[in-house]
Amino acid sequence: MDKTIPVERLQRQVVAVLRAAGSSGPEADKVAANLILANLSGHDSHGVGMLPRYVDAVLEGGLKPDAGVRVQLDIGSMLTLDGQRGYGQVVGEQAMHMGMERARQHGSCIMALGNAHHLGRIGHFAEMAVAQNLVSLHFVNVLSRPVVAPWGGADGRFGTNPCCIGIPLAGRTPFILDFATSRVAQGKMRVAHNKGLRVEPGTLIDAQGHPSTDPGVVVVAQTRPPGAAAGGALFGALMTFGEHKGYGMAVACELLGGALTGSGTWHQPTSEARAVVNGMLTILIDPAKLGTQTTFEQEASAFIDWLQSGPVAPGFDAVRIAGDPERAMRAQRSAGGIEVDQQTWQEIVDAGLKVGVTL
Repeated sequence: MDKTIPVERLQRQVVAVLRAAGSSGPEADKVAANLILANLSGHDSHGVGMLPRYVDAVLEGGLKPDAGVRVQLDIGSMLTLDGQRGYGQVVGEQAMHMGMERARQHGSCIMALGNAHHLGRIGHFAEMAVAQNLVSLHFVNVLSRPVVAPWGGADGRFGTNPCCIGIPLAGRTPFILDFATSRVAQGKMRVAHNKGLRVEPGTLIDAQGHPSTDPGVVVVAQTRPPGAAAGGALFGALMTFGEHKGYGMAVACELLGGALTGSGTWHQPTSEARAVVNGMLTILIDPAKLGTQTTFEQEASAFIDWLQSGPVAPGFDAVRIAGDPERAMRAQRSAGGIEVDQQTWQEIVDAGLKVGVTL
């Protein structure tokens, strides 16, 4: 049976596990709050269900508690930063604060962050930027077990490689576009598997490259067929969204978030390590210094008004923009608590026990 846990209680429980795993109090508070914000936003894939993997990564040595960003290059409008395998929720915020300060000073900043542990929901960083009236673009790659197949391929060759764009809109809520280039995020398959659900056709292929609706094919290693060559664990793969278009975007994120940042790309056999390493290329723009601020505000508002003044299609209650569903979900879940399925909660309890915490 699913558990509904009040936000404050869940925060305390996650903090207790993170501190026992080696984080200082402030770091544990920040990481826990970020995970819970993902749940509140409706993205359980990036929420507290990630905690067991973080604990495993710390115990394996792939995630370093209380590590901060190291500056490799700082020429004002360009930053190159090393996350030193620290919690992405922490080093990502540190990197964004540095990048936003320079964008306000110079009008723009290109910021390359490499070697960060799992950054979590990238939309959080776009929300930080728009709160400062900055436009932000983020391209991210994922160094972990490759779970997404290339268009025309039959096995996983890269990660879910998210892309995110944040645009402030004067006098209204901002535009926050945040999406995995796979058809769905890998974490959503973990959630669906834990709940015993099937997924839509066209989302997955199994370990033999055949279409599947069983999320377990990318969560649990498959049995090798008789006579098959020996190798690492055998998994299926996610498909990219939009066929070749999503595939192209995924490759762009790998090349920009991984190669250009210096963080690295995936080109090795499947690994069973629990660490999730992200590289992120971020572009920050201050419209006030671009010379188009007034026109930008007028035209952006006029376009959103135009979108939302049209007829609403059957089955919908309104024409929304990116970011609206997350804001609505936060209001709902903040009042009612966060629902955690039984399997995920057991995994969290087991993770606590690994570091001496009983939940």
